Amino acid sequence: MTENLFYFVASLTLLCALMVVISKNPVHSVLFLIITFFTISGHYILLNAQFLAAVNIIVYAGAIMVLFLFVIMFLNVSKNAENEAKSSFLTKLAGTIAGGMLFVVMIAALKDVSLAGANLDTYNSQVGMVENLGLVLFTDYLLPFELSAVLFLVAMVGAVMLGKKEAGEQHF
Repeated sequence: MTENLFYFVASLTLLCALMVVISKNPVHSVLFLIITFFTISGHYILLNAQFLAAVNIIVYAGAIMVLFLFVIMFLNVSKNAENEAKSSFLTKLAGTIAGGMLFVVMIAALKDVSLAGANLDTYNSQVGMVENLGLVLFTDYLLPFELSAVLFLVAMVGAVMLGKKEAGEQHF
């Protein structure tokens, strides 16, 4: 049952990821990317990593995709601009060469990979659960967690201070 579910989710992920690249309409492409993120979260759930699934949906399918849609709608790409942006032969050749080089690098990186099975004696099925992640985060990695929290706080205060408009000050 789990194996069939994996194959279904994997095929849906690959189909939606392919549609992201193939779609002519940028809004449709973003919607297919959102579905791809949801199916990747399905993979995380199958791997018993519920926290990663939730973070993937909240951060990527939520926040990042809203940002992508905002930028696409802000740019207001129309059909006329699409016809004007015909790519030349040199652009297509450069894209093909870059894609081929990426493929060669991936093959070179994966040529010596050997898959090892899980050791059932030491396997812990609760490793990806939120409770275990919180336990490790707040015991072994407490100092880096607090330092990153302070860094985010400083970044938020800095963004508010930079965006604040003083009386009499003009922004161009």
